[in-house]
Amino acid sequence: MAGLLQALVGASEKAAHIARLCRREEPLFQLLVAEKTGADRNRRFLQDFKTLADVLIQEVIKHDLGKEFPELQGHIHGEESNEFKNGQGETVAVRVCATPGDTAALLLSVLEPERAAAELLAAAVHRDVALEDVELAGVALSIPPQDLAIWIDPIDSTNEYIGGREDVAPVDGIAPAGLRSALVLIGAYDRETGCPVLGVINEPFFRRDPLTRRYRHRLGGHGRIPAPKGGGKPGEPGDGVRAQGPRPRRWQGRYHWGVAYGDTRLCSLSPPPPRPVPCVVLSRAEGGAVRAALGPLCGDRLRFAAGAGYKMLCVILGLADSYVLSEGSTFAWDACAPHAILRALGGGVVALAGALRERRAGDTGSPPELVYNRPVEGAVGAKRWANRGGLVAYAHPQHLEAVLAALAAVPGL
Repeated sequence: MAGLLQALVGASEKAAHIARLCRREEPLFQLLVAEKTGADRNRRFLQDFKTLADVLIQEVIKHDLGKEFPELQGHIHGEESNEFKNGQGETVAVRVCATPGDTAALLLSVLEPERAAAELLAAAVHRDVALEDVELAGVALSIPPQDLAIWIDPIDSTNEYIGGREDVAPVDGIAPAGLRSALVLIGAYDRETGCPVLGVINEPFFRRDPLTRRYRHRLGGHGRIPAPKGGGKPGEPGDGVRAQGPRPRRWQGRYHWGVAYGDTRLCSLSPPPPRPVPCVVLSRAEGGAVRAALGPLCGDRLRFAAGAGYKMLCVILGLADSYVLSEGSTFAWDACAPHAILRALGGGVVALAGALRERRAGDTGSPPELVYNRPVEGAVGAKRWANRGGLVAYAHPQHLEAVLAALAAVPGL
């Protein structure tokens, strides 16, 4: 499992590089943000380039993990379908080919006539990722990969990624919106029990240099940036180029990982200290009844953010004590990786509706945690993997209990 953990982190770093590349290189950036109207809307890939970025990252992760761990092949799941129709009406299955040239040719069949974009993406797909993380390299675990399966969210909070707002001011460390909330999520769960056991969260857009507005070179000279805590890599060789004109600025990323298997709890982060008055993060779409119920518990410490993965990351980092969602609008790929890290830190993610049913029935035991191997009975498509009935992500059990007590009187939950 130690080798698998390193492979997941490496895959997340390659995914983060591709996500940054699409916002940094002009041939890709113009496709990413283009809003075509009229006849231009019929240029096939332009309407879906943002989806192609998602799909390509997903397929890269599947390819790299499946190649290194053949026993995982067929058990690596993602949010996106890999099929596109090109301008000639032909169906193209996006995949990683044997060589960069072959991958570029396949991508060009979707992106025609944007050859430069196809070649940039193909080069990123086939680049090697070298991890320089002593803590990660020292992790020693033993679990057969054939007992595990993987959920991938290639770019969580895709709308924020496409919108690309770079200067959204944080509130107590929590970014309400913007690029900061776009994450790469890779989680492993036990095939038999569905319990999340390993998670990696990569923040491709963790921070940028606010003064020079350049993405500093990672190696050598006075521009070196020390690695962030939590195992994050501060940059990548070759990224030390000043952004030109109004183009988006150079970003640096970081990653976090956690393992919760049997009695083993390991994490790149330390457990956050609990607050006497909990801070709860919500979606801006959360209903008034839930907000009103949590108000007396939190006072002025209700916060709002985009992206399910990012809101769970806020709990992991101690920026919030809990994330509450009353709707079934998240999916297995959103929650698996953060859930594993929260378990490694002593927290978890529970099914809100099920937990409230148990509390109302007088059961004060541990509420049911989400699992990732059971599709919703009778549902089709993506809805098969929805976290129906909402969820509560928490770092400390006492905050979970306080949140459930506050929500128990809300009708309809």
